[in-house]
Amino acid sequence: MRRKKGFFHGLITVTRSIFKRLLTKPVTAMANRFSSAPNREKVMEALTKLYGQTVDEPGQKNGNMIQFDPALQSVIIFSDQHKGGRDGADDFAVCERNYLAALEYYNTKNFYYVNLGDCEELWENTVVTVMKNNKASFTKEKQFIDRHAYCKVIGNHDLYWGNDPFAQMNIKKIYGTEVKIFEGISLRVQLPEKHFDIFCTHGHQGDAQSDGNWFSKWFVSWIWGPLQAFLEINTNSPSNNNSLKTLHNLMMYEWVSKQTDVMLVTGHTHQPVFNSLTHLERLYLRLEDAMEKRDEAAIEKITAEIPRRRREYDFVNNSFRKILPNYFNTGCCCFEDGTITGIEIAENSIRLIKWSYVKGKPTRTIAEEALLSDLGKGLR
Repeated sequence: MRRKKGFFHGLITVTRSIFKRLLTKPVTAMANRFSSAPNREKVMEALTKLYGQTVDEPGQKNGNMIQFDPALQSVIIFSDQHKGGRDGADDFAVCERNYLAALEYYNTKNFYYVNLGDCEELWENTVVTVMKNNKASFTKEKQFIDRHAYCKVIGNHDLYWGNDPFAQMNIKKIYGTEVKIFEGISLRVQLPEKHFDIFCTHGHQGDAQSDGNWFSKWFVSWIWGPLQAFLEINTNSPSNNNSLKTLHNLMMYEWVSKQTDVMLVTGHTHQPVFNSLTHLERLYLRLEDAMEKRDEAAIEKITAEIPRRRREYDFVNNSFRKILPNYFNTGCCCFEDGTITGIEIAENSIRLIKWSYVKGKPTRTIAEEALLSDLGKGLR
């Protein structure tokens, strides 16, 4: 009997390997082509409308506004956990320990938590499956809710929370209380000399994938979801499509660059952006600075890192040296190596932070940091 089980297990493993090699590229290409199509006019219109709702109608269905003093209060923004069912398609499982450690750290320090969409993977899993397999994470999130320090924003993969009439019933099962869910939230930052808004939304607005496109939902639910689970591959469009990352970043930046005294924080692409620059673009700036200072050690280190970042994201905006510092992207909480990234606002600063396993232990590091007062001066 054991031999028979071992034989079938080996057969499944070999079959999965063969199909993974044959199908990953064409099916991913098909998913990207048909299920994600951001439209510039719709993106601009949707972001303008939603931001207006957070300012003019705070606390209503779509948006909320929070008055925020960065000298006294702290905020952590995470997105794109894609909490799943602990199967081969669950991108969050390897990151869970970092996520739990991060929430423990931020709750202890009384941070306000903005959970910025795609928190649960509800295209590929039922709500019941996600609830059953992510109790530890929900328990940590509940600690923020109990302190009235939590805001849940919907993304494209968890639109269920904003659309289903039974959503609040399940939220109450998870957290023990109802939680109002928004499409966007604005943090009104109070500085001595002025105030400005940090507008936070998932970033899927205006994308056919996310605005009720029937093909995309059918494809992910009935074809791609089961296939991803069987093949055990990680893909959440547009997170693995460089052209869509580029398009998303350009559209988000184009919108916010036309606003007055506004910064924009999104998720969606799974790619961290800080001060409107990708990590690759910031490396080029650092390389120029190191060359001017003739810092050979820094030049060698940066030059060695650039090829790796090019493989992750081979795009550099031609005018990146003149870009306004007003667009940020949280990255995600489902990197393949278990790392999670987010945007932290504390002690009058905004930071791109990451939690990763260092010698097996969840460890927080600051990847980028800037003073809010300096960035505020550079806003339009």
